[in-house]
Parts: sequence; structure tokens; C-alpha cells
Amino acid sequence: MPRLPLSPVTKALALTAALLAALATQSGRAHAQDLRTAVVAGGCFWCVEADFERVPGVVSVVSGFAGGSVPNPSYRQVVAGGTGHLEVVRITYDATILPQDRLLHLFLRSIDPLDAGGQFCDRGENYTSAIFVETPQDRQLAETALAQASRDLGQQVVTPILDAAPFYPAEAYHQDYYLSDELILTRFGPRRKSVAYGLYRAACGRDARVEQLWGADAPFLPRSGG
Repeated sequence: MPRLPLSPVTKALALTAALLAALATQSGRAHAQDLRTAVVAGGCFWCVEADFERVPGVVSVVSGFAGGSVPNPSYRQVVAGGTGHLEVVRITYDATILPQDRLLHLFLRSIDPLDAGGQFCDRGENYTSAIFVETPQDRQLAETALAQASRDLGQQVVTPILDAAPFYPAEAYHQDYYLSDELILTRFGPRRKSVAYGLYRAACGRDARVEQLWGADAPFLPRSGG
């Protein structure tokens, strides 16, 4: 049975559909993801998680522990000391949007890389800063980032580069702490986690110290105005 000729309207619709499909395919190729992970320690992992979850190109941030000798440690074990772990975050990011050197640049300007004894009000080994690396290229990028930070500050930074270590996620209680509406009892009284987080961050002096060090180069400070 011979095919009936397509009407002009049908032809136009078919052509439009074909063009849209081609554009979608091309767009998908143009934005193909290059997913990678980075593990960094910057003191309280709630704060580092909150900072990096708003960075374009970041897919996910998980709070956890790395660098110690105890498998799958609990939060209480780590903060009690003796396990050797640091509070860290594992950042999964799209390197086509957020290159690794840019991620390290942002990270170093969100912490105090001159402090070898902890970060801000949190003291002790488990709160010290670090960059974990897997490959020689990772190490070279980290060394370059640290050298630039030293030049920018006019002082030698002390944040170390550490070999990659097993990453252990922290308990669910600690994930996205800064977003949670769960009601908890704090030293400020009963508060939602999100509110308690804001109070803790301000009391700890994190943003004040980062601003003192980095000024306008600090990427995550609350900005006034529109």
C-alpha cells in the first residue's frame, strides 16, 4: 500500500522533533560529566560540607573520617582522640565545571592553613587541615595550590598533603547537619540543627578568622547587600 504524502504541518512537526533531538544529543555531549572525588580536612566537617554544597560543579559532599588506624570509627571515637582520623569531607564534583585546581583554591581560602593545632575553636589532631591525594598529578596540584596560598598570605602554610586513605562516612546524624530541622538539645538550649549550626559557626569564629586572613578572596563568607 503506497504511503500517503505528509502534510506540510506534519513535515514541520517532524523536522522540529528531529532538530530538538539532535540539539539534545549535542548538548548532552557538550556537557558530558567528568566525575571525580576529592577528600579534604578543614576542621568541623559540617562547615566544609555546608560551604562546598553550594559550589557549581559539586555533585555531593559527604562528611566522614580519614587518615586513622581504626576501621569504620564512630564520631565519638574520633573526637575522643587516639584513632588518628581527621574530620574530612569527600567531595564528588564535575571537573568540566569545577577543575581540581579551582576546588583546592576555594578550599584553602575557606580555612586557616596557618594553624597546625586544629581549626578555629576546634582544637586537636582530628580537627587539623589536610589535602589527601591519590596520584602524582593530585600531589603536584596540591603543592601548587599550597605554594600560591603561602604567597598570597605572605607566610608559609602548614596544611599537609597526605596520601589517600580509606574514607569512612560519619553517622547519618552528621550529614547535611546545617540543613536539618531536627530538634536537638544544645548548649544554647533546644534548637533545630540548622539553627544550632549557625550559632556554633558564629561562636567558633570560623568566618571571622577566614575574613581576617583572606579578606575579599574568602569565597564562602556571608555577603551583605544584593
